Amino acid sequence: MRRLRACSFLPIVCRVLLFGNLLFQCVVTAGQEPAALPDAPSATQTQSRPSVPKQNNDQQEPSKNHILWIIPNYRSDENSGEIKSLTPAEKMKVSLDDSFDPSAFLVAGIFAGISMAERQYTSFGTGAQGFGKYYGGALADQAIGNIMTEGLFPVALHQDPRYFVRGTGGFCKRTGYAISREFITRGDDGLNHFNTSELAGNAVAAGISNLYYPAADRSFGNTANKWGQQIALDTLFNVTKEFWPDVRNKLFKH
Repeated sequence: MRRLRACSFLPIVCRVLLFGNLLFQCVVTAGQEPAALPDAPSATQTQSRPSVPKQNNDQQEPSKNHILWIIPNYRSDENSGEIKSLTPAEKMKVSLDDSFDPSAFLVAGIFAGISMAERQYTSFGTGAQGFGKYYGGALADQAIGNIMTEGLFPVALHQDPRYFVRGTGGFCKRTGYAISREFITRGDDGLNHFNTSELAGNAVAAGISNLYYPAADRSFGNTANKWGQQIALDTLFNVTKEFWPDVRNKLFKH
């Protein structure tokens, strides 16, 4: 998910944290049996499918590639078996799927509507024409950010763009793990690496956004603010990625 305005960010942080807690409580109250997933991603477990998230064959169950049925989630990996590195082509496919899944266009419209309601860029104007400019900016933010952090940088730095669901432990332990994945990622060598792809990729995306947003907003401070907002928002979405499988499995009695 791409960029939000600073003045509206703190309330959203609170809502997402509350949502994460509600997700966990839903899992606890829906049933007693824990999910049989690994304590942490391991390269020594039994073999499984290649790691690009697989399509779900059950027509009744929501796809693993979407959170709450609408938010693209192609970089999340619930694999409990051996973790296989992605090829450069597979990394680019993850970034493009997250950017151009049909639901991504709806999500961009939601962010565009929020920005327009807050009159974030007054020079964009109002009405259909103004909304079109906000929408174009939101869609570009999403696509450029995803391609940088999930595709180009992971390919160049030999890092894995996926979020590996922990799946076990209490709410605080799993939340701490999810937050840490913003700064620690798995390399193609199977070892932990500083998550340069996420941090530097979002910085480049924030810089590129200056090309299509009004000149009055093209300052170092505003660019750094966009970068910080995106890092925080991606961290919160990591928490959502961590608990969504539990909620989905309980809802469908897995």
